[in-house]
Amino acid sequence: MKRTYKDMRSNWEFGEASECRRGLMLGMGYTEEELHRPLIAVVNSWNEYNPGHVHLKELAERVKQGVREAGGLPLEVMTTAICDGMVLKDPKYIEIPSRNSIADQVELTVEGNFFDGMVMLSTCDSIVPGHLMGAARLDIPTIIVTGGYMPHGQFRGKEVVHIRAQDKVGTAAEGKMDMDEYNGLIANSWGTCGACTSMTTANSMCMMAEAMGLTLPGNSTMSAVSSAIRKLSYEAGKRIMALVEKGITARQIMTVDAIKNAIAVNMAVAGSSNLILHLPAIAHEAGYDLPWWKYFDEASNNVPLMSHLMPGGEYSVKDFDLAGGMPALMKNLLPCLNGDCLTVTGCTIVQNVADAVVYNDDCIRTLDNPVMKEPGIGVLYGNLAPEGSILKIAAVPSHLMHFKGKARCFDSLQAGLDALRSGKIQEGDAIILRFMGLKGRFGTTAFTFQEELKGQSKLYNSCAIITDGRFSGGTSGLSVGYVSPEAALGSTLAVVQDGDEIVIDVPSRRMDVQLTDEEISRRIAAFEWEFPGQDYPRFLRLFSKNIGSMAKGGIWDV
Repeated sequence: MKRTYKDMRSNWEFGEASECRRGLMLGMGYTEEELHRPLIAVVNSWNEYNPGHVHLKELAERVKQGVREAGGLPLEVMTTAICDGMVLKDPKYIEIPSRNSIADQVELTVEGNFFDGMVMLSTCDSIVPGHLMGAARLDIPTIIVTGGYMPHGQFRGKEVVHIRAQDKVGTAAEGKMDMDEYNGLIANSWGTCGACTSMTTANSMCMMAEAMGLTLPGNSTMSAVSSAIRKLSYEAGKRIMALVEKGITARQIMTVDAIKNAIAVNMAVAGSSNLILHLPAIAHEAGYDLPWWKYFDEASNNVPLMSHLMPGGEYSVKDFDLAGGMPALMKNLLPCLNGDCLTVTGCTIVQNVADAVVYNDDCIRTLDNPVMKEPGIGVLYGNLAPEGSILKIAAVPSHLMHFKGKARCFDSLQAGLDALRSGKIQEGDAIILRFMGLKGRFGTTAFTFQEELKGQSKLYNSCAIITDGRFSGGTSGLSVGYVSPEAALGSTLAVVQDGDEIVIDVPSRRMDVQLTDEEISRRIAAFEWEFPGQDYPRFLRLFSKNIGSMAKGGIWDV
């Protein structure tokens, strides 16, 4: 596929701008022959501070080799990549705002430089959805390469997984375990690179990219240190050239049915609760203005849990990989999917998974023998969450499926942590952490609070956590997040008071405060709140001012 300066698309027609561009490229050492090749952006998010991305530099080289051998000119460009586990939950929380910024970076860099196609490399929580949002927005030929799962650590003669070390934080803080054992777990439970090996947001989003057809088969459940992922990266570089040649663009793959497929897969593996924010955002960037939370709710009633992965279960992503990985899961799930959806292979999902094999039928179950029929994620409604709220049902203890308790209200994460650490939270409390939503606090995660509560077993097994903020993909317990509308919008959540009775009925998908409509209206009429812009830098002020509804994924509301 060769171009001349006269037959390039309009942006490239002969003239001063195009000749300047040609001269700049020649000045950097590219040849005239290379400039006639299709230009492929290798959109990398490599950096040295994110373990999920620290190895992407090597994978990008394999992608570029594949592009060159297939006749293209690969040019590597970068986006930011903030690791959710590395930002330490700073009060100026920027992980979710960074997702929208990443989509903007893709638009500016790739669209601004007139690339013909792109291969995007990412692994972690907000970077994969940021890249997918950018792909949907640009609608050019695109392949995603996700970075694979992290190898297990080793400690005292056994393989250890990070989520089990995190579980010990509260226990250690209370002085209830040997500190040599605790420090050894912390030092040895994370591997050298890749996504953490449980169903946190990173692995969940990698799986969603594959479920939508944007990765080559098996990519999302490959080890970050395997030869397989390096071979796949090379094949992705070659394959993008075929997509460019055939004119197969991102939105031809990222259809409504493809996104519904991803939602179904998410239910089958009890994926991260954060996908309730990311998948609608990707869909809206692709132009699909649909009631996406409704589809989550419908899928929650139709798709059973087919693989019980950590933190709710005992299988790791490594175990899932050995059992057959995402192709095997999707083959068993085909009756709940649209198998005719196109993928980046040029084939349909049905064709991609035809030869998939399940090697461990306890790790990857069938539809007629699921782990349980209760879904991974449920949407709770009620007067406390008129637009919905999200619960990871697979991680809720059975005795908390019906809950009634008195509200304990905190207007910041730190206030809640202070109360927990000083013993001011009682068994059976309904702990409300508010003003943590997208507009109020940039979608701050309550994961720190949840993990510390988990270390106090009596509280963990009797209390509810209710927040308009997010949870980590590793959430467990009776933890309800994304309460919408958020408190900063003057919702019911904003006016709940200490001592109000909260009732949660998980099977009925209800969450209510026991107040009359008249009392709620009276309190809301008297409510006042203003974003504390003086406390935050310019980008976060801009984010709060322009962010849209969580139910639409928190995209820019312009």
